[in-house]
Order: sequence, then C-alpha cells, then structure tokens
Amino acid sequence: MNNPIFYIVDVFAEEKYSGNQLAVFRFTQKLSEKDMQQIAREMNFSETTFVLSDEKHNGGYGVRIFTPKTEIPFAGHPTLGTAFIIKREIEKRHAKEIILNLKKGQISVVFDKNDEHSDILWMRQFTPVFGKNYNAKVISKILSIDSKEIDESFPIQTVSTGLPTIIVPLRRLKAVKKARVINSRYLAFTECNKAKTFLIFCPEVYNKENDLNVRFFAGRYGIAEDPATGSANGCLAGYLIKHKYFEKGRLDLRVEQGFEVGRPSLILLKAKEKGKKIMVHVGGKVQLVAKGELV
Repeated sequence: MNNPIFYIVDVFAEEKYSGNQLAVFRFTQKLSEKDMQQIAREMNFSETTFVLSDEKHNGGYGVRIFTPKTEIPFAGHPTLGTAFIIKREIEKRHAKEIILNLKKGQISVVFDKNDEHSDILWMRQFTPVFGKNYNAKVISKILSIDSKEIDESFPIQTVSTGLPTIIVPLRRLKAVKKARVINSRYLAFTECNKAKTFLIFCPEVYNKENDLNVRFFAGRYGIAEDPATGSANGCLAGYLIKHKYFEKGRLDLRVEQGFEVGRPSLILLKAKEKGKKIMVHVGGKVQLVAKGELV
C-alpha cells in the first residue's frame, strides 16, 4: 500500500496564495479516525479532507472532512477542492461532474469551463433550512460592534445547508472590518446553541465589481476566522432569497471574503426559488499549490 500523499490547493482563489487553503489526502485506507484528526491538526488549515478510496462507491467518492478540532459532515471549500483533485489526479480525464459521498450525503460538483486555463467549480448545496432568530444587542456584544450597526430591516438568523451558521446583516463595511469576536461571550453563547459559527456581511465592498463583503468566525471548530467559506455563503444565498434582500427571487452574485486575514477570496453564488424550496449553487476557482507524501 502506498503511503498517504497529499495535495495543497487554494479554493475560491483567483490566483495562488489567495482563497482558502486545503490539504487533500489520498491512499488513506490505513488511517484511523484518530490518525485523520491528528493529521488535520498538524496541517492546521481550516479543513483537511481524506479521500477514502480511488474507487467509486454508489456513483461517488467517499470523503471525510476534519477541522483542526473535529470532524464535520459538510463544508464548502473542502468539497470543491477535493473534487478538483479527484478529477485531476484520480479520474485524469475531462469530467463534467464529480460526486462526493460526504457524511451529510451525496453532493455533486460540476466543472464549468471559464477559459482555456481554468474551470469554475460549482456545487449544488443542500436545501437551506431556516432556524431561530436572535436579538441584535446580544449578538453585537459577541462581535464587539454597536447594535445600531446591525441592519434591523433583516433578521439575525440561523441557516443551514449542511452546517448551521448564524447570519448577521450589517449596514456598512466599516462595521464588518471592526468586528472582533469576544471569545468568552462567544463560547458561552454557542455552548448549547446548534449553530456554532457566525457569518457577517454588508453591501459595501472593497472591489467595486463585487456585490457583498463577508467575514466568517468559527472558533468552536478551531477556525478563528476563515478566509473563504462555501457552506456559510450557501446559507447566506438562501437567506438573501428568503428575506428578499435584493427584492427578487433569483440571485447571481460575487462575494468577497478574506481581506482581513490577507487571503482575498471570491465566492460565486447562484440561487433561486423553485416552488417552496430554494436552490443554492456555490462556485469558485481552485489553484494547485503543492504535493507531498506522509512519511
């Protein structure tokens, strides 16, 4: 059996050394769950993934996702980055679709040719589920901002497309930049709350070609701040549709993230209402950075 090998990719990255870093491991059959968790802690990226076999099962490839602290059932940038590696290194052919078998269920990644050098990868996320709303004064104290900086025209709400997050609408970029998580308040608040993460956003942006600016905090998972978050932005897309943020039932958006941590990222969102359901697609580019072997 080969030693596990790994690939480092940047996801939601227009070029190398931006976006969100991911390590993808192959030849993992001999690794235990404990091994995987220790490796994820060693890599110390937001997430590390493990392709369980180069062979398909039930039409897809088995994949497990770990943060430095725990295994999670679904995450966005690991899904896109792992599909990119499977297409490039396992299938080694022109594939329009790769299916991953995640703990949350099967998810499809589609490759859309953007130009002769680069694909945009798109995943259709699980249908958004909307949870409880929160008080602006309580949330503002966790985020070190004035409650008046929260846009009370829209709710602060838990949304999940596989991993629940709390969506917080802010008015201005100044407030997004200023936000700092008070760890003691955050830990107390999330102790018994199903949603352990926060996504804050506003309609002011750094780059004028973009539509929204976003930050994401997930200290419970060992991620103080994530540079690009596919799952949470999928939740955001569902939220924007449900609450008619742009006063329409269909979205095609460019979302910027990661500026505050020096990893500028671009996440593409498409969403629309279909009957009583909201369909969400999240897309972006992936850049291969490195390859190595576990010894």
